[in-house]
Amino acid sequence: MSPVLKLPQLTIVVPCYNEQEVLPETTKRLSALLNKLVAAQKVADSSDVLYVDDGSKDNTWSLIRQAHTENPVIKGLKLSANRGHQIALIAGLFSAKGDVVVSIDADLQDDVSAIEAMIDAYAQGHEVVYGVRKLRQVDTVFKRFSAEGYYKLLNLLGVKVVFNHADYRLLSRRALEAIKEYGEANLFLRGIVPLVGFKSTSVYYDRSERFAGESKYPLRKMLSLAMDGITSFTAFPLRVISVMGLLVSFTSLCMILWVLWTKFFTDSALPGWASSVIPIYFLGGLQLLSIGVLGEYVAKIYFETKRRPRYFIEEML
Repeated sequence: MSPVLKLPQLTIVVPCYNEQEVLPETTKRLSALLNKLVAAQKVADSSDVLYVDDGSKDNTWSLIRQAHTENPVIKGLKLSANRGHQIALIAGLFSAKGDVVVSIDADLQDDVSAIEAMIDAYAQGHEVVYGVRKLRQVDTVFKRFSAEGYYKLLNLLGVKVVFNHADYRLLSRRALEAIKEYGEANLFLRGIVPLVGFKSTSVYYDRSERFAGESKYPLRKMLSLAMDGITSFTAFPLRVISVMGLLVSFTSLCMILWVLWTKFFTDSALPGWASSVIPIYFLGGLQLLSIGVLGEYVAKIYFETKRRPRYFIEEML
């Protein structure tokens, strides 16, 4: 008699912050998807959806509680305060009980049907499956240009990231346990996951418009996430500062020699403010930029040495 293969338990982790407009539809679609996967015998019937309420100020948690009451497949985890999308995602991943964990945003911009393709890839032996957008046709020109430019910049700086991949991915239990070994406070998952190194592949999907509600990632948060990605994985900006310092020093030396030559060996020296003011402004701007970059790295060290807990769980369903 051939051994019966154990179906993997799937947990779908969904970070939420003020998502009351979209949450009922998200629950409907994810529940239907789970039922389909269970019926097709691709995942175990103990599979579930884990919502992570990141300190929402609206009725998000009430809706999660109601969904759990109506359908025990829906689980909930409430953080004690708003900690940001990445921390909420980490809280959900580290609390998930499944053999396989898929993370997806609540706004339904990511195609939930791609989860089935991820499960198929996992069955073929892949322990990390990235959800990658085919195109960015629903993004504004600015967002598309800045996002794609950011991925290219990270790769140029030596940070290994998957182009056009955000936080829609599948992780096996072994991959997830490996990620737990990374102890830094600022855990930039888009850069950490490729470092794990297990067999991986990508699933491509079309990204849709947000189903309802407003984006929880304004420009300020996107810039903060971008800075975290750079300063967490590469010292390249510090090396650029060193190179700029050498170039400016060399340029300044050339200017000194030129000024001395003009003063003592020619009659064309004219008094003026340009030769004084321009270098002052240039050097001042360069110094402020360098101090700012250094400050980002010092801040990283500051927060890492504190070893504060990332989050606290107020309630679980």
